[in-house]
Amino acid sequence: MKAEQTNVERERLRARIRDAGLRCTAARLAVLGALAHSESPVTHADIVVTLAPRGFDRATVYRNLVELNEAGLLSRVDLGDHVWRFELRSDDPNQADEHPHFVCTECGEVSCLVGVEVKLTPTSGTKRKHVGEVTEVLLKGRCPRCA
Repeated sequence: MKAEQTNVERERLRARIRDAGLRCTAARLAVLGALAHSESPVTHADIVVTLAPRGFDRATVYRNLVELNEAGLLSRVDLGDHVWRFELRSDDPNQADEHPHFVCTECGEVSCLVGVEVKLTPTSGTKRKHVGEVTEVLLKGRCPRCA
């Protein structure tokens, strides 16, 4: 049963790559597969560690992360530490991909806060200029393990 799920997942990822107008290469499939199994945004270095045993080098992983991001299959976020992290965008058109993240200031663990709606409203009487659309919210604090 597990092999069937893996084959189904692999075919779904192949279709997403082709639908984005890209050739489905082993490296692109491996990068998307690694991101599909991560529960939070991961760095280029994290993916290199995961894929190195399969023969993928740092440059190949980086080039594919950039191409997949440009094709709209990945989101790239900077959580304030000047390190790009990547996460797989949903293939469900009804699911929003933008969501807040939580970063532990002690251990550095990153968590996605999917399903959390953030509304910022100015208090009455304050002067406020139109700032545009908020596209990213980052919360920092101590995770349950570090608190």
